[in-house]
Amino acid sequence: MQDVEDEPALSTRVWTVPNLLSMLRLIAVPIFLWLLLEHHDLWAFAVLAVSGVTDYLDGKIARHYGLVTRLGQLLDPAADRLYILSTLLGLASRSIIPWWLVALLLAREVFVAAFALPLRRHRLPIPPVHFIGKLATFCLIYAFPLILLGQQDGPVGSVALPLGWSFAWWGLGLYWVAGIMYARQILGMVRQRRTGAAL
Repeated sequence: MQDVEDEPALSTRVWTVPNLLSMLRLIAVPIFLWLLLEHHDLWAFAVLAVSGVTDYLDGKIARHYGLVTRLGQLLDPAADRLYILSTLLGLASRSIIPWWLVALLLAREVFVAAFALPLRRHRLPIPPVHFIGKLATFCLIYAFPLILLGQQDGPVGSVALPLGWSFAWWGLGLYWVAGIMYARQILGMVRQRRTGAAL
């Protein structure tokens, strides 16, 4: 576990470049979903690809230039989850991916969300995102654009489809591992708080 001193200082600023990138990603979610449902697959793929690039850039810029903000800590994962959710629902509605995969990923979200209650009850901070969680999100963010690209005929599609499914399986497994690790972190924090209160 990192020491408090190692954590980047949080700013209350709103209008920073990383935050603007995250806002643009959020605005693009309904555009992407419309493109996907209207079968404009290459344009939908392009929006997802740009989203993946900006997801990388906003974190990189925030850490490098000391622009880590409280708002950014909310916007970035919200944009990631909205893209994953909209992609899952869009692809499943077109029978490109099975609904049981959607159910497994959503079940993990429900599992993690259930731990918000002990956090609030004991007034605990949200644990920092673990590397495994970041890796899982990376895999999922790149899995579904590749699966979408894999619907195209030709050599590009034949390469993209198995590559996309490889990312999807890794992402699914790591997503659940990260969720379990998150739960253990919170339970450990709750035990510490209770032990401290008992002393």
